[in-house]
Amino acid sequence: MIAGVTTSPQSLGAPAGGDALVQCTASELSAMIARRQVSCVEVMEAHLDQIDRHNPTLNAIIGLRDRGEVLAEARQCDAEFAAGHSRGWMHGLPHAIKDLAAARGLPHTCGSPIYADRVADTDDLVVRRIREAGAIIIGKTNTPEFGLGSQTYNPVWGATATPYDVSRTAGGSSGGGAAAVAARMLPVADGSDHMGSLRNPPAFTNTIGFRPSWGRIPEPGFIAYGGVSGAMGRTVTDVARLLSTMAGPDRASALGIDDDPKGLSQDLDRDISGTTVAWVGDWDGYLATEPGILSLCEDALGTLRGLGCRVDAVLPRFDPARIWDLYLTWRSWGNLWLADLYDDPDVRALMKPELVWELERGLRLSARDITRAAQERAEWYAVAADLFSTYDVVIAPSAQVFPFDKTVHWPTAIDGRPMDTYHRWMETVAPWTMTGHPVAAMPAGFNAAGLPTGIQIIGGRHADHAVLQIAYAYEQATQWVRRRPPLG
Repeated sequence: MIAGVTTSPQSLGAPAGGDALVQCTASELSAMIARRQVSCVEVMEAHLDQIDRHNPTLNAIIGLRDRGEVLAEARQCDAEFAAGHSRGWMHGLPHAIKDLAAARGLPHTCGSPIYADRVADTDDLVVRRIREAGAIIIGKTNTPEFGLGSQTYNPVWGATATPYDVSRTAGGSSGGGAAAVAARMLPVADGSDHMGSLRNPPAFTNTIGFRPSWGRIPEPGFIAYGGVSGAMGRTVTDVARLLSTMAGPDRASALGIDDDPKGLSQDLDRDISGTTVAWVGDWDGYLATEPGILSLCEDALGTLRGLGCRVDAVLPRFDPARIWDLYLTWRSWGNLWLADLYDDPDVRALMKPELVWELERGLRLSARDITRAAQERAEWYAVAADLFSTYDVVIAPSAQVFPFDKTVHWPTAIDGRPMDTYHRWMETVAPWTMTGHPVAAMPAGFNAAGLPTGIQIIGGRHADHAVLQIAYAYEQATQWVRRRPPLG
């Protein structure tokens, strides 16, 4: 058994059958391949069969490659392993890339009809690193148009469902990856997060996500607009290993973190007793929440208390409405990279209304507006830094609603309170996007209808590893992800 891996009943003993193989975690599969208890071809066939069974309903994986080509790559991986060569810990494992990233030879539509026929001819950095770790890229995972909105639907590929109720959304924008992991179609998935895209989908699919510190995974440019790449999986160990694979310095990244990423996936199992936790909840009623969300989150706090943590209800000394206003400015400003497309009326007609709204709002911003938002962000960061001088982590809900009808673009009201924008219903994540702190998205249980939700575990500056350790202890105490979706 691998240290720190909670094995499934069938894992690491005799070679498992197809259904048993897809229940294994990425780390378990990696160990079984290394011990030659199972072949890369067997692992690939099991996951392709699972995709055949469930993807027509869930619509999580898009642009799936030809089965024969993928199996030929798996056979090549087996031949390399037999010759004594391993590409890395993901050697021979199936993987699909979120459709906001470029993966050579695969569709790169970003969920937009503008790019419906685009095929990538290069790999983005994170894709290259995942390939170099040994993964076989089998396709892409679905995302909303240009990643806008925490609901995964688009006119190119359609909507993605949560496997816990296939009539409801898997969230977004990393909904395809989260649904694929939850349905055991992929061992792990990459994703990205600006406004909860690695937090809301895990909450809606009973999986685990991690939004790293800004710069942990290199991003281009000189401005921390808010978006980062990250990882999802069914165990903290798997998420940490994928994060380690994607992270690390790159000479092309001006503001990246230079730390060696290997340590992120090591020494996860530690005693967290004495950890101090600040619970912000709904910010004393400021955030609208669907009934049942807060009670499940408070049950999760009970688990942390049982692990020896001290939990206090705390409100940061900053008006959350100011955070929302500065967030709107940063988001609209950050989306102006698409303004050239907007300038063409024929292309603009192909854009979703929410994207047009973002761009028109961004185009109205003045330099003074952006400067004011930058100052506000610095003030909010100072308050958050002071909070983390007293508390090790902050806990907040990962979502303000349970998974909703996948034909509904976004909730227009929560518990009778109207939402004034297409993303106001996910305001719970915005404060931590703006600080750039690391966040683990962890399952928090299910309501009476069997719908999942989750919590955010937010750490201090560059405290990614400490957050992963707390998330690991919580995972071991709850084991929510062992609950399988009712897919049959």
